Amino acid sequence: MTAALDGVRVVEMGGWMAAPGAAAMMADLGADVIKVEPLRGDAMRGATRMPHGDGVPDIDANFLHDNRGKRGIAVAVNKPAGADLVRKLVAGADVFLCNLLPRRQVKYGLDSASLLAVNPRLVHATLTGYGVTGPDVERPGYDITAYFGRGGLIHTMTEPGSFAPRLRPAAGDHPASLALLAAVLAALRLVEQTGSGQVVDVSLLATAAWTMASDLAPTLVDGQEPPAQGRRGRFHALHGAFKTADDRWVLLFMPEPRWWPLFCESVGRPQWPTDARFATFEARKQYMTELTADLDELFAERTLSQWGQLLDAHSFIWGPGATVAEFASDPQAEQIGLFPTVETSVGPIRTVRAPLSIAGADARPRGPAPELGQHTAEVLTELGLSADELSALAADDVIGQTR
Repeated sequence: MTAALDGVRVVEMGGWMAAPGAAAMMADLGADVIKVEPLRGDAMRGATRMPHGDGVPDIDANFLHDNRGKRGIAVAVNKPAGADLVRKLVAGADVFLCNLLPRRQVKYGLDSASLLAVNPRLVHATLTGYGVTGPDVERPGYDITAYFGRGGLIHTMTEPGSFAPRLRPAAGDHPASLALLAAVLAALRLVEQTGSGQVVDVSLLATAAWTMASDLAPTLVDGQEPPAQGRRGRFHALHGAFKTADDRWVLLFMPEPRWWPLFCESVGRPQWPTDARFATFEARKQYMTELTADLDELFAERTLSQWGQLLDAHSFIWGPGATVAEFASDPQAEQIGLFPTVETSVGPIRTVRAPLSIAGADARPRGPAPELGQHTAEVLTELGLSADELSALAADDVIGQTR
């Protein structure tokens, strides 16, 4: 099978998850991705490594996920000789991808103007919290602050009168990595068409805007804050999460009015459609507090498994509030290949594949994440450096792990 990005070389200087995640998907698609790390390593290295016990290997699973299939080199770009090495690498690359703030790109000569001068067909891609222009151009941002916070998600997700929900790791970074992947692929196409290099800018804030478009679109028209709905202020009765007898959750979404009488009959509440409070869409919306209390009592009568059997028997639209471990063993996820195996130094482990598939194309994780500086000598030798030059650079702490 042919890999979509076979023959494409990517030089990545990305830390944490969003930018590295985009480069990992490029590696899945066949690109030769060279990850450039400082001598101390990406800050994500080891940050989530946890001992599992019971014979399970001590794997840094999150770092492996966002850096699989890459070659890794360690270079001190804060030294002129180190930054020069990166520029030489970029001169023969198709894509330079980073999450450096613009001032740091300029400081090290890695900004788009500098790199396009040495490689006029380069795609220069930057991932930031807030964009590469404007009053907050130099403001650092992580997904919890730029995406969930300033992007409006946490405010709209919080039940009125309650605490904001605890956010899961990189839940904003990975949507941003998808946006960055899409932008780089489009830019590569433009290079093919025009012969000219392209400059890509993707931010966590912009990704949040797209994610929040269904709330933002009307607000951009009328300037009004979307109503804070919560469970008891929603518009549709069969929309939301309900707790079961075994302290699990059933999630429903059946907004069309035709579902209501069918649901009521099937769950043993045939009187609800004739109750004046619940008979019409407008009435249900008006009495949603009372209806929610009745639905909570209803769902507390059965376990999640029992509800699943009943809802499936009537072809209702629902989903379980699955645990992460349940998702990891979901037979549908297994059938569509969501969790492929990667060979590592401690044996095969499962990981998460990119959420894209091209029939007949080779798109898959191609290996583990590199050890820090694992391929420094290999990559720089390909660049034309001699063994003596590598030794001298290592002695000057410009590069690391040359063997």
